[in-house]
Amino acid sequence: MPYIKIKAYPKDEKIKQSVIDKINQLFLDEWGCPQSAISISYETVEPDDWQVNVAENDIKNDLDKMYILDGQKKY
Repeated sequence: MPYIKIKAYPKDEKIKQSVIDKINQLFLDEWGCPQSAISISYETVEPDDWQVNVAENDIKNDLDKMYILDGQKKY
């Protein structure tokens, strides 16, 4: 705990690692968990596949769990 799953358009490896390092550090600082408890994955989704693979399959099915949706805070 926690497990963070990122799905995003393709980015170069340096950018992905930078973002993941920042998310990791945020959880260490704010969540108060040890490093050994954090798992983060990154899945590349091509822009042409986003609507079906992410918007319809993931986001639409998890609307009640969304904290930010299309840039808008839901809390």
